Amino acid sequence: MYGRTIALFASALLSAAASAGGPLYPPVGLDMSAADPTTRPGDDFFQYSNGAWLDRTAIPADQPFITEAQRVRDETEAQIHGIIDAAAADATHQPTTLAGKVGAFYRSFMNDARREALGLRPLAPQLAAIRGSRTRAQLANLMGRSMAGFGGSLFAITIDADLKNTTRYAVYLSQSGLSLPDRDYYLDPQFAREKAGLRDYAARLLTLARWPAPQANANAILALESRIAAASWTKAQQRDLPRVYNPYTPAALQAFAPGFAWAEFLRGAGLERKLRVIVAEQSAFPQLAQIYADTSLDTLRAWLAYRTLDSAAPYLDRAFADARFAFRDQLLLGIKARPERWKEGVKAVSGGDCLAGGACFGTLDWAVGQLYTGRYFPAATKASIQALAAELIAAYRRRIEHLAWMGPATRAEALRKLDTYVVKVGYPDKPRDYSGLVVRDDDIVGNVQRAAAADWHFLEGRSDGPVDTSDWFMTPQTMDAYNGSLRDIVFPAAILQAPYFDIAADPAVNYGSIGSTIGHELTHGFDDQGRTLDASGALRDWWTAADADAFRQRAATLGAQYASYEPVAGLHIKPDLTMGENLADLGGLAIALDAYHASLHGKEAPVIDGLSGDQRFFRAYAQSWRGKGRDDYIRQLTTSDPHAYRKFRVNGVVRNIEAWYDAFRVQPGDQLYVEPDKRARIW
Repeated sequence: MYGRTIALFASALLSAAASAGGPLYPPVGLDMSAADPTTRPGDDFFQYSNGAWLDRTAIPADQPFITEAQRVRDETEAQIHGIIDAAAADATHQPTTLAGKVGAFYRSFMNDARREALGLRPLAPQLAAIRGSRTRAQLANLMGRSMAGFGGSLFAITIDADLKNTTRYAVYLSQSGLSLPDRDYYLDPQFAREKAGLRDYAARLLTLARWPAPQANANAILALESRIAAASWTKAQQRDLPRVYNPYTPAALQAFAPGFAWAEFLRGAGLERKLRVIVAEQSAFPQLAQIYADTSLDTLRAWLAYRTLDSAAPYLDRAFADARFAFRDQLLLGIKARPERWKEGVKAVSGGDCLAGGACFGTLDWAVGQLYTGRYFPAATKASIQALAAELIAAYRRRIEHLAWMGPATRAEALRKLDTYVVKVGYPDKPRDYSGLVVRDDDIVGNVQRAAAADWHFLEGRSDGPVDTSDWFMTPQTMDAYNGSLRDIVFPAAILQAPYFDIAADPAVNYGSIGSTIGHELTHGFDDQGRTLDASGALRDWWTAADADAFRQRAATLGAQYASYEPVAGLHIKPDLTMGENLADLGGLAIALDAYHASLHGKEAPVIDGLSGDQRFFRAYAQSWRGKGRDDYIRQLTTSDPHAYRKFRVNGVVRNIEAWYDAFRVQPGDQLYVEPDKRARIW
């Protein structure tokens, strides 16, 4: 349906443009000036498609990277800034309307004079509670409370659909407690600079807070977190869904990991009545609990004070905010300069990408999403994306039906699962209720705390009820998409704009960009994690042994390719960490190409600007990932993020798709050439 609509619309554009003597398509498709004609497509397709753009584009001083998505994100941020600024101009001291609360929140963040005058006083009650704790049980209670505000904990709590009973919610417990991006930062000597930076940062915050013996306590904090890191699972281990589903009663958990006061921890989080929790990193829990029991109360208090100060620093006076920026943005990400003040304010109110220096909780993100989509998200886009997703699902169905390596029993289960997926576009059908939230225009720390508490109480309050299948976990203004635990694929409003999607664009470009994203999210339901969940979303092995073995062998072929990629000198991609995203990238692009071909209804795609339809499709995909980052950012991404660095999300995928070889005449001897029998063919 979508393809026919696009084709008819494109035909009208072609006729109009031809009669006027103008270009065949408006400038919402490929950026023809981005390519590097001196690079052979078969040697480096990312560089071939984006090299001129990479040469002329500088990374902003206040960012760790520059990407096509960042440009769109900046435009969205400017739109949101206009909405928030107007709301702030009209806001009262303690407003009752949604827009008024957004405006008052922003005003409270931007009131630097007020923040400087208050200093550390807004955080005094929490620091006093930490100082006054005389037992480990009291500190465990405070760690539980940190789920709803500032603070830290050796363990994190998530409330999500139960993977063994997907109609109900479950409480999940997982390892936590690290300030650096990953356990490798503590255990690998190449990150010695970052470890030293953490020690200095902790000392600086404790000094500003007048905590006793700040340097000695900072040394103890680094030693504590290093022990936590050694006991923690790797991120690759955490991706094994059957291994991270371990139900316990609270009493059984206390017996299993006796060094931590679990009852007090759950009481602090408001979960004292729960009769069942699910432990993720099972073998790590007794070790982490023992570390907690063996650590002195003085060190535990200093660590919790430091983590509280760290999470609150963006909202305190300039000395705290500068210290956090110097560590989390400059040292860890290589950022050179602080963002403009209004950008920090917009992120504080609307949420962000949760980069190290960003506000990650205690925002009015869903409220901003309502205001943003009400003004900037056209209804026609929602219908178009839903239709396009239906085409991608149909293309995926055809692929599953014709997989030579999959047997009939597994195939039937796979098709059944595919049919259950729900496509959510733009924004949630149910808006979040902010009527009970108090926001004051002179109380940024209080606003953040109350907003964080409201978010947590929303999750905790519904945890005894049935799962809300209409729920969203990503706000409309987020420049991303996801495949959720509710068998849904979700596309927020922000990503549904040019160049990722535009109704006026060449269809090949739409399929290569947003089409591949839709295919990516669909494939997540069948990647190395998603394939362990059945058509109801439950954790169940629905594969025959032969089919599971065939899948693993094919995935291993892809993994071996990615293990050879080196984004920065001396640091290779971890295939076991990135496997899910790599599988989704490969499957998503292949499915999108099939859907594009089907949309042509047997006709040849037009040649535009000297490029065939397939050439435009693949170049659109490569341009959607164009960007570059600072080395420190790439090191952090490669160490701890399940996504491969963007260059390899292009080169690592296209070299496994036969149509790419045909489109660009890639031959043996080209650097990306892979022998046909060694290409990864999965979905």
